[in-house]
Amino acid sequence: MPQALRHPDIMRIAQAEGLVTVERLAAHFDVTLQTIRRDLADLAKTGALERVHGGAVLPSGVSNIEYDERRRQNAGAKRRIAHACARLIPNDASVFLDIGTTAEAVARALLRHRNLLVVTNNMHVAEILSGNDDCELVVTGGRLRRADKGLVGPLAVRTIESFHFDYVVLGCSALTETGDMMDFDMDEVQVSQALLGHAREVILVGDASKFQRNAPVRIGSLKDVARFVTDRPLKADLSLRCTHWLTNVVVVDRLPIGVPI
Repeated sequence: MPQALRHPDIMRIAQAEGLVTVERLAAHFDVTLQTIRRDLADLAKTGALERVHGGAVLPSGVSNIEYDERRRQNAGAKRRIAHACARLIPNDASVFLDIGTTAEAVARALLRHRNLLVVTNNMHVAEILSGNDDCELVVTGGRLRRADKGLVGPLAVRTIESFHFDYVVLGCSALTETGDMMDFDMDEVQVSQALLGHAREVILVGDASKFQRNAPVRIGSLKDVARFVTDRPLKADLSLRCTHWLTNVVVVDRLPIGVPI
């Protein structure tokens, strides 16, 4: 396939998955690794992609990819993460589900759970779980962010402060190499930080693309969560930190859907 035809296909894959790797693209197009490296370098020069070790990602400087676009990115990984997360949550539990497309996937995975109390600041999550008649739903107050139907600000924080949850399912926009959870919106970060202090167990959910993005506002650290459910193993240094912090890392690529954790 000529370079002029590969570039649009590479961009379609990147937009669908968030992260593209040299090896996977070389196999997909049946070309050499060096050919793909040149393609990614050319796309990076135009600003269409950002080069990272082993591949490329969509530019991280743009904070808000369209929400429907984010929902499509890494959809398979998000489903697997969601199923693994749902297996960590028993029936008869109180749960907070955060803003984000992975939280939506977790909500779908909880549709068969029984006797749940779910509090959320995510209108999409509330709509999904309204299909579970055995789930009591509470929606926080707050300022509505129309882009993703999230509720943020002091009213959302005050609702959270009225509860102590069995489980909080938390997301973030980016993760640093040292394990800091980062986001773009200071109002959303205030909600996330409140959640860290109001749960028996905090479960962070996020696919590997979070390690390829940058965001300016710190939520906290992986040491503040009990479990991190993701789709790829962590680098050795961060994995060792998580062991020291007693943060259990669940890598779903190693876990077929349906296998107990």
